[in-house]
Amino acid sequence: MDLSEYMYVAQQGIETAIWVSAPVLALGLVAALVVSIFQAATQINDASVAFIPKIGAVVVALLIFGSFMVGRIADFTRWTYGKIPDVLP
Repeated sequence: MDLSEYMYVAQQGIETAIWVSAPVLALGLVAALVVSIFQAATQINDASVAFIPKIGAVVVALLIFGSFMVGRIADFTRWTYGKIPDVLP
């Protein structure tokens, strides 16, 4: 394998990490935005009010997108293991 193939493997790893983390991060961001708007409107400044809905959003995201995330990681792992013979001399 030459340098370009190693770079391709690294690129695929980064893309997989982005695709796997994006649903959880996006729903957490939406929950944080909704809570912050609610807190600004009601002038409630309690940390637990912001913390609990974000945890709930992350749990919901894992329940909804968990199979996609595990499948994506499994596909990347199989692909990476398939690349091992190319690395060995």
